[in-house]
Amino acid sequence: MDFIRNFPFIGIFLCMSSGVVNSVLPGKWAKKVSITAVTLNLVLSAAVLYYVITTNQSYVYVMGHHPAPWGNEIRFGILEGIFATFFCMIMLLSVLGGIQRLEEDISEKRSNLFYVMVNLVMAAILALVYTNDLFTGYVFVEIMTIGACGLIVVRGESRSLVASVKYMIMSLIGSGLILISLSLIYDLTGHLLMSNIQEEVAQLVESGRYIDPLATAIALLSVGIAIKSALFPFHLWLPDTYTYATSTSSAILSSLISKAYIFLLIKVFYRVIGIQVIFQNKILHLLFAFGIAGMIMGSVSAIRQNDLKRMIAYSSVAQIGYIYMGIGMGTTIGMLAAVFHIMSHSASKSMMFISASGLSSVSGRSCRFQKLRGAAHRNKLAGFAFLIGGFAMIGIPMTAGFISKVYFAQAAVQSPSNIKMIITIIALGISTILNAVYFMRAIIVIYRPTDSHEDVVKRKDILMSAVLICFVIFNFALGLHSDTVVDYMRAGLAMFS
Repeated sequence: MDFIRNFPFIGIFLCMSSGVVNSVLPGKWAKKVSITAVTLNLVLSAAVLYYVITTNQSYVYVMGHHPAPWGNEIRFGILEGIFATFFCMIMLLSVLGGIQRLEEDISEKRSNLFYVMVNLVMAAILALVYTNDLFTGYVFVEIMTIGACGLIVVRGESRSLVASVKYMIMSLIGSGLILISLSLIYDLTGHLLMSNIQEEVAQLVESGRYIDPLATAIALLSVGIAIKSALFPFHLWLPDTYTYATSTSSAILSSLISKAYIFLLIKVFYRVIGIQVIFQNKILHLLFAFGIAGMIMGSVSAIRQNDLKRMIAYSSVAQIGYIYMGIGMGTTIGMLAAVFHIMSHSASKSMMFISASGLSSVSGRSCRFQKLRGAAHRNKLAGFAFLIGGFAMIGIPMTAGFISKVYFAQAAVQSPSNIKMIITIIALGISTILNAVYFMRAIIVIYRPTDSHEDVVKRKDILMSAVLICFVIFNFALGLHSDTVVDYMRAGLAMFS
């Protein structure tokens, strides 16, 4: 059983090496290698999750058997196991669900590049989940930035190129802020290993020394990651990116890349700075305010859209606002609600982008609402999956999104701040109504009867159908068996620090 402790490193190395191999393979073989690598990582991550749940302990893997500062460390507990397994599953389903449409959108010459980027992104996500070294985390943040740009631009259209440039500019600003923050933290503590930094930070706070530089480092890091994860008002790169990328790329960007950045932020709060220090820091008030604004403004922007993918993109701005609102509450229950919403939103949003691809395929390859009329009758499974995803975002009972909103409401009621409690309850109510407005509008459009028969399914996409069924089942499983998942997440957060 102890050999399982090697699995996190093996998984990261497997994805990195697969990316290198795919760069010289033709697209057909690159696809097989990439899918095999992600599938193996799913198995390895599931084994790690089973191991840490069984032993109820966290473990440190010292690469090369050289301790810090000469070596590097990987640390994993229950929360890392949960999200590594979950991210691998979403990546696999997103790639499989969009393969047929991907072959239509990307030329044969570029297809192996797409799978290189998939492997690099998967390696970076796993590294951010597992790493116990702050600078290693930054290195893989940059690797993920490059991979994300590749996923956007690989389509080869002028609009996707412009969207990629927008993403790169904003992402580099975020990276710069993160690097400045890490330099400050290293200067203050003299360490890059997360556990060592936490010990030094605790001593600094206790002695009252360098409080302002420490607060500056926390603020810069938080804003840098907020930019990269598209928190309002740093979201301007997101709509074009999600709209003009391939459906698989949009699913990966919205469900995995942005969430991996947020996971890293939570990890830094717990394992680098110390959660009690963070709860006392005023940066949480800023994250809370931006989260609330994102919930409302993202939904208002979504209502104004006439393109389905663009509407889903602005919906992501609103849902990311939910996550930051939970973090900004400054309580354990708020953090737990945010962590659960990372999972519920990722599962639902990937399903929505893949189902949008299925709906547009039977509507002249358009995502414009006027072309999508009756699309759910032409592709019934895609329509049903979009319906369930919309219900989850609104918060209809039995879905994962409903559980998220219940926990956010519970966190608001238990908040020590009456002001945050009132603002959170009001914002939840308003945003839920706005969610219902734009999602019900889209659902009505795709289910509205039409006499047109010009767009019919010419070739059944078996893989997409199977993937959408898996997404629907997973969404209901999260909604109906949330207690078990939340209990493990609570134990994982306790183990995090």
